[in-house]
Amino acid sequence: MGQGDQIRGNQGELDQAQAASERRMGIQIIDPKEIALRERKRTVVMNTRKLHAWVHYYPNPGDHDELHCHNEDQVFTCFEGECTMRFPDGGLAVLTPGMAALITGGSFYQLENTGLGPMILMGYRSGNQDNVMHIDYVTRQDIRKTTGPTVRNRMTGAEKRGE
Repeated sequence: MGQGDQIRGNQGELDQAQAASERRMGIQIIDPKEIALRERKRTVVMNTRKLHAWVHYYPNPGDHDELHCHNEDQVFTCFEGECTMRFPDGGLAVLTPGMAALITGGSFYQLENTGLGPMILMGYRSGNQDNVMHIDYVTRQDIRKTTGPTVRNRMTGAEKRGE
């Protein structure tokens, strides 16, 4: 085997190694709790044509969003604290660390931090985040086109101060 053959052989091995490395680069390992505690807000961690994922951080007991739904299926996994999901019929479900909620697109829900400290969830939804609607339960309008989603707190000032 001549030197040119050896170089081509090595190049083939390098091409295979580079292809394997690029496939691995499509995989990112994250720590949702670390991201939540560092960013202290909703943080998108992935946004592709087929899926997007984010970390939710509700720092205070009583923090909640409004009753709403999306036009895509989604999953929430609880990493820290306690999340109470409320539904239009008055029902509720409680998520604690390690539990997940599987939500079909069009299902209305509300998230509330009902624990004693921060609530950290990771959400995953089909589709790119730019194509997802955020439908308010009361108005039935896509609030992304107006005010956007907000997080509020149920507790009064006295409750927050521990009085």
